[in-house]
Amino acid sequence: MHQFLSFSPEVANARAAGLPIVALESTIISHGMPYPQNVQTAREVEQIIRDGGAVPATIAVIDGKIRVGLTDEQLELLGQSPEAMKVSRRDLAYVLSQNKLGATTVAATMICAALAEIPVFVTGGIGGVHRGAETSFDISADLQELSQTNVAVVCAGVKSILDIGLTLEYLETQGVPVVSVGQPGFPAFFTRESGFNADFQLDTPAEQAAFIQTKWHLGLKGGIVVSNPVPEADAMRKEEIDGITLQALQEAAENGVTGKKVTPFLLARIKTLTQGRSLATNIALVKNNARVGAALARALAERPLP
Repeated sequence: MHQFLSFSPEVANARAAGLPIVALESTIISHGMPYPQNVQTAREVEQIIRDGGAVPATIAVIDGKIRVGLTDEQLELLGQSPEAMKVSRRDLAYVLSQNKLGATTVAATMICAALAEIPVFVTGGIGGVHRGAETSFDISADLQELSQTNVAVVCAGVKSILDIGLTLEYLETQGVPVVSVGQPGFPAFFTRESGFNADFQLDTPAEQAAFIQTKWHLGLKGGIVVSNPVPEADAMRKEEIDGITLQALQEAAENGVTGKKVTPFLLARIKTLTQGRSLATNIALVKNNARVGAALARALAERPLP
């Protein structure tokens, strides 16, 4: 076992028994939602994965260890610690070596999941190319991680605060396949459609698992984006969210918000401007992704790598 990994008893038992495991990030707890909805949602998502026949493994950095599977107390700690660092690839060694409290982003969770030999990771949405990146060079480390780390990431696409077209172009350049579930269109987090299509549509867990295993059997390094749209009943109207997003982006620019602070600022403003409806959509899509991720983990467990 890797010296920095520490497995919860539930995850350790699942590993020993060869049960399917689903990785979960912790930034969504510390930076993605307000307390107490963040901790409540984390617990509910974990239970959805259990109900789906897999074992949840929420990942965070606590006391100099990568914790794979968290206790209720650790979930509460993350949910009520605004000082928890938002940890990406760049930050992981620092947070571990300095015994800092760290909440893992998509990129860092992918790294940790790969170390723990967990091939499926469920999140809300991945990062991407930010609007104005042609001058700011603001491109999420999630995209580079997807090009090199063998983890399938189940998400609801990317948020409309990003440049979705450039994000998909970047993924194509890096050879990262984008799969959609239930529709040809690539979702935009709060909405089911972004105006762009995914590369491939694969609706069943068996099809998704066959595709993923074939990619890795061929020695084609890197992850896969499994984009799963928010349920129709919980989706927001594209016109509404686009208008609100533009307003929030303008406010971020006027307030000098940059770097890692941009996404939390925008999500908080969107929540306020939608009177909380965006948070309800966020929670619904994460739960929906958990169902798809659990089914995919089970299908992959039935098709082990040689």
